[in-house]
Amino acid sequence: MANIHSTALVDPGAELDASVSVGPYTVIGPHVKVGAGTTIGAHCVIEGHTTIGRDNRIFQFNSLGAIPQDKKYAGEPCELVIGDRNTIREFCTFNIGSPGGGGVTRVGDDNWLMAYVHLAHDCIVGNNTIFANNSQLAGHVTVDDWVILGGFTVVHQFVRIGAHGMTAMCSLLFADQPPFVMSQGQPAQARSMNYEGLRRRGFSADRIAAIKAMHKALYRDDLTLEEARAQIGRLTEKHPESAPDVEMMLSFLAQTTPQRGIVR
Repeated sequence: MANIHSTALVDPGAELDASVSVGPYTVIGPHVKVGAGTTIGAHCVIEGHTTIGRDNRIFQFNSLGAIPQDKKYAGEPCELVIGDRNTIREFCTFNIGSPGGGGVTRVGDDNWLMAYVHLAHDCIVGNNTIFANNSQLAGHVTVDDWVILGGFTVVHQFVRIGAHGMTAMCSLLFADQPPFVMSQGQPAQARSMNYEGLRRRGFSADRIAAIKAMHKALYRDDLTLEEARAQIGRLTEKHPESAPDVEMMLSFLAQTTPQRGIVR
């Protein structure tokens, strides 16, 4: 444990790989597990039933694993689970889950989480996301893979953001944002699809053409959501490469409730 600073307070019950580095004045609780190669900066507090994977970079002044900001919480042993190779910048707050939401707040792999990001209880964050400074998720929010949140984005509880989506700075989401959509505003409105991001990730011209047709069905053809879903379902006839993208979109829309709806 030579990589633990002499001023850090690490509970004897914590399980830290021998290669973990812990900075000055950091406090680590008894139910914390940290995987190989992870570095933890100064003045962090990591508590609760928190599991952190391999090769994460956790900068100074973070609070990870505190109890949820939920008045119903009564001390149940809920969890925070963080995957591998994430970068967590300064002053982030990630809370554990709650009994009413599955009991786990989860962060996947290879995410880039900038300063002052808040993940409330029972949030689920996928892989390869980017959260710019001051992105804030209320409880029970789901963010799928490859999403980019602009600075000061605020997401209402129970909202879902589909894969490859993007929000502009200061966006406020009250409704589900389907895959591939770019939104902006207060409340957020769909502006386009994330075409440039898809090209950078190697999407073929055929797949992008299908995604453009999805955007047209959802936002340009004056269709009901049910009619748009039917039109999107037929896209694989003309764009066979798009089958996984169409399936992802239809699955997302099928889970959208009338009460929540999608960004329009």
